[in-house]
Amino acid sequence: MDQEAARTARESLELVFRMSNILETGLDRHTLSVLIALCDLGVNPEALAAVVKELRRESSSDSVAAVARQNNSSPSMD
Repeated sequence: MDQEAARTARESLELVFRMSNILETGLDRHTLSVLIALCDLGVNPEALAAVVKELRRESSSDSVAAVARQNNSSPSMD
């Protein structure tokens, strides 16, 4: 990749990152970069969005389950 193309790619990623922050997506630059690369390879953006949402749901439910397990294993203070 030549210097001009690299500069354009960095600027584009920065713009996408700013938009992501405005929309409060919680996606970091690396994740956005991977998603953009997948789109460039022809992956359907709507399918990627669905995967991101599902991974967040799973992560959220895993976090809730971990807290519940921790609360259930804590000694009671009765």
